[in-house]
Amino acid sequence: MSVMEVDLHKLKVSDPFLGQYQQLVRDVVIPYQWDALNDRIAEADPSHAIENFRIAAGRSQGEFYGMVFQDSDVAKWLEAVAWSLCQKPDSELEKTADEVIELVAAAQCDDGYLNTYFTVKAPQERWTNLAECHELYCAGHMIEAGVAFFQATGKRRLLDVVCKLADHIDHVFGPGENQLHGYPGHPEIELALMRLFDVTQEPRYLHLVNYFVEQRGTQPHYYDIEYEKRGNTSYWNTYGPAWMVKDKAYSQAHQPLAEQPTAIGHAVRFVYLMTGVAHLARLSNDEAKREDCLRLWNNMAQRQLYITGGIGSQSSGEAFSSDYDLPNDTVYAESCASIGLMMFARRMLEMEADSQYADVMERALYNTVLGGMALDGKHFFYVNPLEVHPKSLNFNHIYDHVKPVRQRWFGCACCPPNIARVLTSIGHYIYTPREDALYINLYVGNSAEVTVGDETLRLRISGEFPWQEKVTIAIDSAQPVQHTLALRLPDWCDAPQVSLNGVPVTSEARKGYLHINRRWLEGDTLTLTFPMPVRRVYGNPLVRHVAGKVAIQRGPLVYCLEQADNGEELHNLWLPENATFNAFEGKGLFAHKVLIQAEGVKQTSAKPEQQSLWHYDRSPATRQTQTLTFIPWFCWANRGEGEMRIWVNEG
Repeated sequence: MSVMEVDLHKLKVSDPFLGQYQQLVRDVVIPYQWDALNDRIAEADPSHAIENFRIAAGRSQGEFYGMVFQDSDVAKWLEAVAWSLCQKPDSELEKTADEVIELVAAAQCDDGYLNTYFTVKAPQERWTNLAECHELYCAGHMIEAGVAFFQATGKRRLLDVVCKLADHIDHVFGPGENQLHGYPGHPEIELALMRLFDVTQEPRYLHLVNYFVEQRGTQPHYYDIEYEKRGNTSYWNTYGPAWMVKDKAYSQAHQPLAEQPTAIGHAVRFVYLMTGVAHLARLSNDEAKREDCLRLWNNMAQRQLYITGGIGSQSSGEAFSSDYDLPNDTVYAESCASIGLMMFARRMLEMEADSQYADVMERALYNTVLGGMALDGKHFFYVNPLEVHPKSLNFNHIYDHVKPVRQRWFGCACCPPNIARVLTSIGHYIYTPREDALYINLYVGNSAEVTVGDETLRLRISGEFPWQEKVTIAIDSAQPVQHTLALRLPDWCDAPQVSLNGVPVTSEARKGYLHINRRWLEGDTLTLTFPMPVRRVYGNPLVRHVAGKVAIQRGPLVYCLEQADNGEELHNLWLPENATFNAFEGKGLFAHKVLIQAEGVKQTSAKPEQQSLWHYDRSPATRQTQTLTFIPWFCWANRGEGEMRIWVNEG
C-alpha cells in the first residue's frame, strides 16, 4: 500500500481534550495567523509574507521584507487551513485560501520557479546558495500545502502550481551535465516530494528525492563548490562568515547519510530529512536506507531525547549535542523539532509497525507540541525549557534564547503555523492503515471510516484520555467486516487490560501492539484500561543533569513544579523517596486536568542575603515540610512569569 493514511474527511475528532485544541486552531489560531501574515497585529513583529507575494505577482510595489524563508509561513498557513476544512467546512475561509492560492499562482515564474525573495530581490541569484538560502525548503512547504489543499477540497489549482514547481526543480537538479548536483541546506523538499508522489504517482518525484538523499555529503562537497562560484559570499554571518557552509554537520551534509552514526546538527533539519528518507525507504524497498533510519532513530531516541519529547539540546545551531548531554535550562527543544519528530515517527510506524515509534510520537504530542501554544491560542513558545529561573534570564546570556512566557509572534515564525497544521491533521497520526491491520497509535477520541478491501470499517474511540484510564473503541459498521485491529500498549503502562464485549482478551502483543483479528460486527465494543498511577522517572546515570533527581509522569504527561503553586527557589525543594502522591482534578485554568500533590521538604535559611556564600563543615540551611504541587508541564507559563522545573531533588 502506497498511502497509509486515513482520509481526514472521514475522521472527526470528538476528543474532549484535543478536540478543544482543534477548535482553538480553527476559531483562534488560523484567523490570528492570517492577521499576522497581513501585518495586522500591532504588538507582533511584522510578517509581510502576503505582501511579498503581492509584490512578486506584480500587484503591489515595494521591497521584499522578512526572512529568506518567509514564504513558508504562508504555505504552512494554507496547509493548516486545508486540514481544518476537512474537519469543518468553512466557505469564507476556503474563499480566502483560494484568493491566496491565486496570488501564489500569479507569483510563479513562467518556468515554474516560485520564491518571492529571489523573484523580488535577487533574480540573478536563483539556486546559487542552497546551503544557506532555503529555496528548496520553501518549495517543499508549498508542495505540502498543494497536496493538502487537493486532498481537502479536490481543487487542483495549487496542486498544478506545485507540480509545475516540482518539474522545474527536477529539470534543474540531477546527475546530468547541465544540471546542478546539489541538495538543500534545510531538508523539507524530500518529505514534500514523497507526499506529492503519493498523490500523483509520478516516479520522477521519487527518483529526485533519492537523488537529493544520495548526493548529500558526497565529495567534492557541493556547498564548497557553490560558495567558490559565488565569490565566497555568505548570507548568514551569525557565527562568523559562511558558518553554514563550513559547519556541514549543521545541515547533516558532512558525510553521506549511510556513513552518519548519530543524530547531529540542526534538529528540525534532521527530522525533516529522516521523515523523507523513511518514506522513500518504504516505497522503494531500500533496505540500506531503512537501516540508516533505524540506526539514526535509535541514537536519537535512546541517547538524545528529552523526557518531554524535545530534541535539540543546544541553542547554538538549534542543534543536537552529544550522547547523554541533555541540559534542562539551556536546552533549545524547538517546537518545530518535536513536530518533525512526530512526522519521522509516523513514517517509521508505516515502515516498521513497532509501538516504540508511537510511544515517542505520543510523548512529543502531549508534552512539547501542546506546550508550544498557550491555552488562549495566541501565544507561543519557540524554545521549550525543562527548567526556568526568570531572575537569571536577563543577565546570563547563555539563556538569551529562553523566554519565561509565551510570545505573541516571531520574526522567524515557523513554530505557530507548524503547531496549527499538526493539530488539524492529527488524524494522520492516530491510525496507520495497513493491508493486514488497522494500527491504532493514539487514543484520541474520534469517529473514523477506513476502507478494508471493498468494505468500510467504521469505528469510534471515546474516553477522557490522557486524564482517565479507560478508553472505549466501538464498531459502527452496518455490515460485518473481517479485519485486524492492532491496539498500541503504551510504554508507560505496566498492566494494560483489554476486553472485547466484556470478555478479557488474552492474545500476546507483537512489537507493542495487541492484534485482534475477527469478523467485526456493529455494536462490538473493546474496553481498554490503561492504569495511570503517578510514576517516578529516573535518568540514565550518564545524563549528568538529572543525577540525584526524579521526574513525575502520569500516563503520557510529564509534570513540573511551578512557582505559582510552590513559591520561589524550586531548586531547594526535595521529594522524599517514600512520599505518596495524591492525584486530583484541578480548578479554574486546570479544570478537567489532573494535578498531583505530595508532601516534600523545602531547604531554606534565615536571611540568606546576609550570609556569606560558603560555609565550612555545616550547612546553613534548615529543612521544613512543604506540600509540593505538580502541574502538567504543557500547562506551564499560563499564569504569568515564574520559576519552573521538571527534575526535582530526591531524598
